[in-house]
Amino acid sequence: MCEASAYIIEEDGKEDLYLRDVDIVRPEGGKLYLRDIFGEQKVIEAEIKEINLLNHRIVLKKKIEPLA
Repeated sequence: MCEASAYIIEEDGKEDLYLRDVDIVRPEGGKLYLRDIFGEQKVIEAEIKEINLLNHRIVLKKKIEPLA
């Protein structure tokens, strides 16, 4: 299997699981669209920090909106 698990880096540096078995990651209008092999879909305002295909990991960091 070639799926990966997507993790979000929290402000404290901890990685939390966001979605398992991801098979599609696609940028859409400044956001990331993720879909797993079961059809679950999620859209998040985040940037990709790392993709490690050998370890089946996608690490994301949420975009923080600047205060106006």
